[in-house]
Amino acid sequence: MTIKIQFRRRGWYKHKRIGKGKRRMVGWRKPKGRDNKMRESRKGKQPLVSIGYKKQGTGKSTIIVYNLADLQNAGKGELVVLGGVGRKKKMEIAKKAQEMGITFRNINIRKLLKKVEEKNGPK
Repeated sequence: MTIKIQFRRRGWYKHKRIGKGKRRMVGWRKPKGRDNKMRESRKGKQPLVSIGYKKQGTGKSTIIVYNLADLQNAGKGELVVLGGVGRKKKMEIAKKAQEMGITFRNINIRKLLKKVEEKNGPK
């Protein structure tokens, strides 16, 4: 089991202006001071952002869908991502994916179809 480390700005817990009580301000800032202990990765100080903290992947390959032909190659259990396509093609792909029972990682199909139906409305 891996623990997710939250990389926070140095001293965020001390000062109101950089994070105490302000969630948006506690984001990561690289420490750059000459005598900064955190920059030197001293023992007992907060960790620095580095390569060793990368999150483990799922082991599955991701399929990027740009058209209906790409969607045919995707199966139910695979990780599917909708590529950068226009609204018209996106709607076609979404309807076909809903019929096939495929879910996308980066869009909610039901929300997308509902939004377009509301926009078009009864004529």
